[in-house]
Amino acid sequence: MNYRHAFHAGNFADCVKHALLVALLRAMARKPAPFFVLDTHAGTGHYDLTADAARRTNEAANGIFRLLDDTPAALADYLGVVRGLGLYPGSPEIVRDLLRPGDGLACCELHPEDHAPLKQLFRGDAQVAVHRRDGWEAVKALLPPKQKRGLILIDPPYEDPNEFAHAAAGLTLAHRRFPTGVFAVWYPVKHRAPVRAFFDALPMRDIVAYELLLREPLDAARLNGCGVLIVNPPYRFETEARPILDSLLARLGTGEPGAAVSIARIADE
Repeated sequence: MNYRHAFHAGNFADCVKHALLVALLRAMARKPAPFFVLDTHAGTGHYDLTADAARRTNEAANGIFRLLDDTPAALADYLGVVRGLGLYPGSPEIVRDLLRPGDGLACCELHPEDHAPLKQLFRGDAQVAVHRRDGWEAVKALLPPKQKRGLILIDPPYEDPNEFAHAAAGLTLAHRRFPTGVFAVWYPVKHRAPVRAFFDALPMRDIVAYELLLREPLDAARLNGCGVLIVNPPYRFETEARPILDSLLARLGTGEPGAAVSIARIADE
């Protein structure tokens, strides 16, 4: 994937990732103890859907704009956050909006053109630290957190042909340093072989894959769907995620063969 996120902001994959992220943050907040969030590949934090990059691809037309025009109950929380922040919030801005006093966020972005607006977005915010550093290196430096509870969001660009292998290695290292953390890894589904290899490379337990497919993943040149792999998912999260994914497919699906929602346990607790 040739990936600068400004070209893809608000597309169907963003909607999947961010709707599940909001639900994860709500689940984390059910316990009173403070928690930490690490966003390893944070981007700019906010995207202007009227800018040239977004208008050039117009991917938001088949993503967030469809949902805002027809909001199902299962997506009301996510879309309320989006409406409150404006089009279109990236994951760091969504996380910050849902933090409580005592919670913390660390955002990592290596690309200088993305790091600068991210740093400006959170300038003066005592609950947010912005790092210009490689996300894979950050898991060694920033984990475990002082809060003892945490959500680690891993969303690499998948530009590198070996990105799935990097994701498996990075997740394994992060889990080794912080085994009680909740880990959420976004991944593209173009065809099945790389995804299967990614799953097979993970040594930890308690793993669930949440996927939305727009079509059968047979054409490796297309983004046919996406998933969020969650290690140590919060209690009842599999039940809570189902109506979110079903509603996303109902609004964003194109009726192509093989379109489906899948929640699959990859490794038992």
